[in-house]
Amino acid sequence: MIVCPNCNHPNPDGAVQCESCYTPLPATIACPNCHTAIQADASFCGQCGFNLKSVSAPMLSTPESSIPDPQLPDPVVPDPLIEPDPIVLPTQTETPAAPIPQSTSTTQLQQSNARLLNLQTSTVIEIPPGLFVIHIGKPNDRIPPDIDVSGFPNSEVVSRIHADIRVEGDAYYIEDVGSSNGTYINNSPLPMGNRHRLRAGDRISLGKGDKVSFLFQI
Repeated sequence: MIVCPNCNHPNPDGAVQCESCYTPLPATIACPNCHTAIQADASFCGQCGFNLKSVSAPMLSTPESSIPDPQLPDPVVPDPLIEPDPIVLPTQTETPAAPIPQSTSTTQLQQSNARLLNLQTSTVIEIPPGLFVIHIGKPNDRIPPDIDVSGFPNSEVVSRIHADIRVEGDAYYIEDVGSSNGTYINNSPLPMGNRHRLRAGDRISLGKGDKVSFLFQI
């Protein structure tokens, strides 16, 4: 321990100031004989009575100063970086790769090519692409027709809200939605609420007598 020279308070070894009065404590050294911490200006060791005057000054070094400096390892030289391969740009004589065309869904192709051929006038009506329900009829205040047949001969047999063509994937279906004179597929009546899957070459008649008829084409 280190005794404070001001208030005689015992302090632990290694303290630099008194715990009681905060007076700076004298420096300590290790006894060469018993290695007890003693004041640097002491003549005899208080633990073993060793005569400190008989020892040369280099031996009276503090424990901290007797510890040799650690040897730092030699710096490691990193390996040289590997330069990346240069990027070769295409020359003017090289032909760039042609862009890959985006695929178009079967539904869009079918919708853009599906059409109705009026057998009485040979008029072709393209089925509007992008619609899932195509209304067939004549102008009215409830459901405007997507395919207006009012300009065809004998259109008086066609109701204003007559039939619908529904698109589901690559398939087309037709159903009667409550027309007055009915809808016929290949000369057979189509009951209201039932639907028929259309195939290329199907004959669609709006009303009785086959007066307004169309051929479904893809």
